[in-house]
Amino acid sequence: MAKIISGGNLPNIPWQDKPKDSWLPIWRYDANPVIGRNPFPGMARIFNSAVIPWEGKFKGVFRSEDPTGNPFLYLGDSEDGIHWEFQREKIHMHDPDGTPHDPYYAYDPRCVKVDDTYYIMWCGDFDGASIGVASTKDFKDFTRLENPFLPFNRNAVLFPKKIDGKFAMLSRPSDSGHTPFGDILLSYSPDMKYWGEHRLVMQKGGGAWWEGLKIGAGPAPIETDEGWLLFFHGVCQTCNGYVYSFSAAILDHDKPSIVKYRCKNYMLTPELPYETTGFVDNVCFPVAALTDQATGRIAIYYGCADTVVGLCFTTVDEAVKYVKEHNELNGLDKDEGRF
Repeated sequence: MAKIISGGNLPNIPWQDKPKDSWLPIWRYDANPVIGRNPFPGMARIFNSAVIPWEGKFKGVFRSEDPTGNPFLYLGDSEDGIHWEFQREKIHMHDPDGTPHDPYYAYDPRCVKVDDTYYIMWCGDFDGASIGVASTKDFKDFTRLENPFLPFNRNAVLFPKKIDGKFAMLSRPSDSGHTPFGDILLSYSPDMKYWGEHRLVMQKGGGAWWEGLKIGAGPAPIETDEGWLLFFHGVCQTCNGYVYSFSAAILDHDKPSIVKYRCKNYMLTPELPYETTGFVDNVCFPVAALTDQATGRIAIYYGCADTVVGLCFTTVDEAVKYVKEHNELNGLDKDEGRF
């Protein structure tokens, strides 16, 4: 059986057992969405958001859009990872010297703990769509760090531990629109300031239409005894617009630009009304994953139709088994990805 080998135990992880009629390795929480429309007065939508364990409970970094339609990051707290209380003031940040430095806008955050520090990554504006990063140790004080990459880029997420003594970040270079590119790359940094050693990890497409337009990393990779379990989204372009689904791959533990296994099937695709109908129809967009090392349980938070937040479940053994059984590498997946 596959095992999670880091991250610790989380006995209060949100959980529901798999329904008997479920044939895919990921199943939905039966009371979805966990965060609905108009979550508090003055806020129109929360979706595509990060959730982490925090002091025996749960902390959320939420993509929140008010009636202007502009996205910003807000904090929230939960006893059980399902029912949330939201702060009414957006997250404010400052430079290392203390100068206030809020992003012009911020969306699709990931939040990852590396050593004793939490890092928040988002897509913001730096003469176009770019990656923003901030650090915190207490979720009260947020220090803005240097932008890791030139524009245009999206879908950045750190590995939860250093690789060969260096920070490692996945991202998806793009253009200023909805991207004709669409591949996942890996970059390294000694200090979260200077980034290099760029590697190609995964290319879009292959034989699977559901990921034919573009792909992007989802939650922070999960360290297992088989390698790094990466959930990623894929986009299909149809005659009726884009469809966002998600699946998983297993990356090499020591050289994570090498893909060991890659699932050719989606594991979750828009099917229920809150996924198929909303501000942007037909979107399942994974952003955060909670794990319990003792049981192998995984709870995944995903944005639904750019409108609400859904919750779904799997186990590391079930996910890894399904990926390996439906493996289909694409392009340069098995290569180290050096240019």
